[in-house]
Amino acid sequence: MSERPVVAAFDFDGTLTEGGSVWSFLADMAGPGRTARAALWVAPRLVAAAVLGGHWADDAKEALFRRTLAGADATALADRAAAFGRRHYGARQRSDVRGRLEQHRRQGHRIVVVSASPELYVRAAGEELGVDTVVATRLAVGPDGRLTGGYNGRNCRGQQKIDRLRAWMNEQAPGAELWAYGNSAGDLRLLHAADVGVDVGKLGRLGRLRAFRRLRDTAELIG
Repeated sequence: MSERPVVAAFDFDGTLTEGGSVWSFLADMAGPGRTARAALWVAPRLVAAAVLGGHWADDAKEALFRRTLAGADATALADRAAAFGRRHYGARQRSDVRGRLEQHRRQGHRIVVVSASPELYVRAAGEELGVDTVVATRLAVGPDGRLTGGYNGRNCRGQQKIDRLRAWMNEQAPGAELWAYGNSAGDLRLLHAADVGVDVGKLGRLGRLRAFRRLRDTAELIG
């Protein structure tokens, strides 16, 4: 293991947890009916996002947020979102990846959760985990104290994950070695940018991350 300080960055959905969280979050905040109607309204964008990815995915998600969250009182929703985040992580956590996170902690490494999901609830899950920081998608609040449904900045996906993580590392852990954990094609850039990228997905050699090491093959490298 290197003598450099180490930062371990973990994706949230599908990595620290089983499956995704955004649809459950929206249903919990806006109600299942409103969420279903919003999904029907933005269905063409969701199809384009699934096929084309990139900014199509960013735009589709923002359109969905505008249909479900716009106008909500930011303070009141923040409390509900935090409760959702703790509850969701408690019910869906992956014990194997949690074990790896704790292994890094025992070695004194800095730990970051980095996610395209809303910071409103991912931060609460990160606090439950006792991580050093959470890097996630921020939602905009208007001058009236209500959510606009749009992003504050950009969707924390792809290159945004790397840029924001690196900005934090430059301030808090300059020169650190980066370990990154992900489970899907959305984590490709993050894992490529890391000194050690680890695939914790279920597809193994069949998945898009097959070029990276697997969780079980890297435990001894940490110490």
